[in-house]
Amino acid sequence: MKTFPNQYRSNRKRVLIILSVLSLACCTLFLLSCGSKGKPNGGPQDNQAKVYRVLALSSRTATLNADYPASIQGQQDIEIRPKVDGFIEKIYVDEGSLVKKGQLLFKINAPQYEQEVRTAQAGINTAQADVNAAQLAVNKVKPLVEKDIISHYELESVQFTLQTKLAALAQAKAALANAKTNLGYTIITSPVNGVIGSLPYKLGSLVTSNTANPLTSVYNTSTVYAYFAINEKKLLDLSKDTATSGTTLKSKLNNLPKVSLLLADGTLYNHQGRIETVNGLINTATGSANVRAAFANPEGLLHSGNSAMVRIPTLIKSAILVPQSATYELQDKRFVYILDNQNKIKTTAIKVMDNTAGQFFVVQDGLHNGDKILLEDAGTLKDGTEVRPKEASADSVYKGFD
Repeated sequence: MKTFPNQYRSNRKRVLIILSVLSLACCTLFLLSCGSKGKPNGGPQDNQAKVYRVLALSSRTATLNADYPASIQGQQDIEIRPKVDGFIEKIYVDEGSLVKKGQLLFKINAPQYEQEVRTAQAGINTAQADVNAAQLAVNKVKPLVEKDIISHYELESVQFTLQTKLAALAQAKAALANAKTNLGYTIITSPVNGVIGSLPYKLGSLVTSNTANPLTSVYNTSTVYAYFAINEKKLLDLSKDTATSGTTLKSKLNNLPKVSLLLADGTLYNHQGRIETVNGLINTATGSANVRAAFANPEGLLHSGNSAMVRIPTLIKSAILVPQSATYELQDKRFVYILDNQNKIKTTAIKVMDNTAGQFFVVQDGLHNGDKILLEDAGTLKDGTEVRPKEASADSVYKGFD
């Protein structure tokens, strides 16, 4: 085996290292040249700005609607209860029937009250006969006293007897009137115009004045009341509202705009109403006060027990509105992206009006007229990101709101 000198081995190693370095340098140059192809001015393609829709803000008049769950009750919901004991002999109406005031509803079979009337009438006849007899006695004694045949004491005695008989006659007449009143309770009529509710008792049922359930209920729904609750803060805002004329809460209620009613199927009731009263007592458990709004019901569409939503409008004459989709919430704060003069975004905190349900927020602080906000990708971009703005028209953004 042939052995190489040490110097030859060292030179060979240096050559291999130099060749390796040159080869690596050539590969690097080749890759850099390939990577720069198709990129103008050698700029990075990944940093090209992306197109985003932006909106230039301006104040506008807006009507905000606040919806409150409500229960519907008739203007009068009157329970019809028997005042006497007896059996239901006749029922003259059916469930859901329209009735007029004074219309016959039920007849109760209670013969004992007819007997009381006859007894009371007989008592009057007896008392009247006693009065007549006492009057004859007075008429007989009076001339004798005037002629001094008998003493004046005898006249006073028969006069007192006459007064006693007259009192007994008055009592008998009162008994007759009471008996007739009780007998009249066996005929039950409607106290108001309205609609008949359920009929839990049928013909022949025994009813008394202590019966748990009423015979029926009559609902006067020509005007209906929608009862709902507002929280304490909303009540204070209403009381302090300077835009509504009036010095007291009652006068402010009278000057509030009309309210609307959303029915259970989501449709809008075709008659507007007004808020009439606010309960002066705030519920300590819920922190809310009960409110009553009245609505006309000429077609009879609304019934006692219906559920609905009362919609209260609030007019704001100069408001900055932002789409809710252009905002995002972080740690109980709401933010939007504002575009600066260099088309770079900046995260900005905003304060919005409470209870502004719907597609838009009313901004109270953080934005001004002329500011441009991004309408897309809320909460996904970093501050300083450069974008290519595509300005959206206000008409397209707020379409259907005004």
